[in-house]
Amino acid sequence: MAGTDGWASTDEQREVSFEDFADELVVLPDTTTDDTDAGWGERSASNDDRLLADRPPHWD
Repeated sequence: MAGTDGWASTDEQREVSFEDFADELVVLPDTTTDDTDAGWGERSASNDDRLLADRPPHWD
């Protein structure tokens, strides 16, 4: 409800509608790249890719 001057007198009385710009709202991700080992420049915990790449030629 608006007061006599057109403004809501308290936050509880103010009506807010996000319908006009709902597509523009950006939701922050749960984790960022800084939260991961790769974000800090560390290798992943799995060593499998490196071991497969470093296989000796006589194993093929």
